Amino acid sequence: MRIMKNIRLLLLLLLSLWTMIPAASSIQAKPKAKKPTSLDYKYRITFTDKGDTPYSLQHPEQYLSEKALQRRQRQGLVVDSTDLPLCESYVRRMVELGVEPVARGKWENFLTVACADTAWLAEARALPFVKRIELVWGKPLFPQAEAAPREELTNQLTHYPGSLYGSATHQIQQLQGHRLHEAGFRGQGMTIAVIDAGFHNADRMEALRNAHILGCKDFVNPAGDAYGEGSHGLSVLSCMAMNRPNQMVGTAPEAAYWLLRSEDESSEQLVEQDYWAQAVEFADSVGVDVVNTSLGYYNFDNSDWNYAYRHLDGQHALMSRQASHMAGKGMVLVCSAGNSGVGSWKKITPPADALDVLTVGAIDKEGILASFSSIGNTADGRIKPDVMALGEMTMVIRADGSQGRANGTSFSSPIICGMVACLWQALPQLTALQLIDVVRQSGHNVEYPDNIYGYGIPDFWKAYQSHHQ
Repeated sequence: MRIMKNIRLLLLLLLSLWTMIPAASSIQAKPKAKKPTSLDYKYRITFTDKGDTPYSLQHPEQYLSEKALQRRQRQGLVVDSTDLPLCESYVRRMVELGVEPVARGKWENFLTVACADTAWLAEARALPFVKRIELVWGKPLFPQAEAAPREELTNQLTHYPGSLYGSATHQIQQLQGHRLHEAGFRGQGMTIAVIDAGFHNADRMEALRNAHILGCKDFVNPAGDAYGEGSHGLSVLSCMAMNRPNQMVGTAPEAAYWLLRSEDESSEQLVEQDYWAQAVEFADSVGVDVVNTSLGYYNFDNSDWNYAYRHLDGQHALMSRQASHMAGKGMVLVCSAGNSGVGSWKKITPPADALDVLTVGAIDKEGILASFSSIGNTADGRIKPDVMALGEMTMVIRADGSQGRANGTSFSSPIICGMVACLWQALPQLTALQLIDVVRQSGHNVEYPDNIYGYGIPDFWKAYQSHHQ
């Protein structure tokens, strides 16, 4: 994830300097590392088909939840072969070769496995149902650190007399979102999934006491505790879920939330996209309506995996392919454009290049582009970013339960995501694709969309009025 990239570059520089220091030099001890594992590789195995499956398209109730089916039926969407589960006989054959499954995705028909060596690869590649096998995780340069201890809570929230939204007033008024709230649309009945890096202390802080959190699931370390990991996801969540009148109210204070961890902040490897793909399918299975992800990838610890601009076509990165399925399943994905505007890359980062998603860039309180906000367009010429929201000096909740300001498209994205959920509550007749278009068409730059502001700053009250029956 980009928020960690500068830290890793600094660590590489320090490592190179360390190798030139004599052995007698005094060097600070390294952080305690997790217990080494013999599973030094992870591979993504893509299958050719769904094989001899016991499931059929005529009986989707056997593998899709009632909520997932209702969402499809409401939008006139058909269940197709991508919805069918993986062929279990294929999975069993892989396990027989001595590998350990760690992730799976039915939409893109893949199984990700961990292994101690590569002796099994030749036999696996010769199997007729194996389409390709890709290395997605190698032993990291730095050992993975233990999760940091829980930060002490201060729960210090500032009171703003006479201001319902408190410290978050500007970030919702800039979108005319408060008018939608005043009409009674605050996200009630909508479910949002937040796929991120960690939700430190979100389970025990006073600030989120009124937030409706349905559950938390860790796809990086299923036996771990995403509430004890990093706080990036917590701050993202707060932009939507805060519901403390006169202190801080988010853009969807009455929505319900699933918190899903897919990002491993200790390294930057392709396997995080496999975790993300699995998290998205979980969101589908539990009936989520809107998904926010403030993650983006374009270069990795293994430089052979780095993306080039030509790869931003919505089909190259696994995350982008997976994201491109989502509207067809009846969900809206809202994602951050990326924070590479001042770097050499400058462009959006996958999955922001996916088809049929809302990619969000960052502006300041005056509506001017934040210097760090990544620009478009996609390699195949689609307008990106789609829309803009406050991402400079955005008000968020920190890991100690206090308010603070933060910069990044990571925060402009959930501000939009919460409003999208409220708009969908107000206009339930719209499909996911229609809703995405309505949001774009409400942008102040809609007459002349470009690769910097996209369709511009959306007016959610205008969007509602234009389709209210």
